[in-house]
Amino acid sequence: MNRVEITWQAEDVQADGLALETLIETICERFGVSGATIGVAVVDDEQIGELNRRFLGHEGTTDCLSFDLSDGDDPNAPRVFDLIVNSPMAAREAAQRGHSPQAELALYVTHALLHQLGFDDVTPPQARRMHETEDEILQHAGLGVVYNDRPRS
Repeated sequence: MNRVEITWQAEDVQADGLALETLIETICERFGVSGATIGVAVVDDEQIGELNRRFLGHEGTTDCLSFDLSDGDDPNAPRVFDLIVNSPMAAREAAQRGHSPQAELALYVTHALLHQLGFDDVTPPQARRMHETEDEILQHAGLGVVYNDRPRS
């Protein structure tokens, strides 16, 4: 079992914390992650923009960030991940794309966690694999196809 803690610092999207915890646990089970600690911070544009600048050197807001805080020196140490997701961006994107803000926020959580599990989206083939996996996970969770339902803004 994993430990999941969600902190709500922005509430533009009224999401079910238990549903997000279940989603995270489902993803971890699928990829064989057990005993991990996963923190999720639901933040606003300003907060994620500051973190984006401070830790990645990128200006502006983004949908999600993720960090592996595990003890890199000990391969047997439990995994520790921090996922940061942008609530107002999820609300805006969902409105533009015609699905629920909860589904968009779940996409951000899934995307951030998949990055920590070895997925990347730098090249077109990597992005295709990652987004197909996201939609497969979100469909299984009852949220339907979220990423590939329509072109993103």
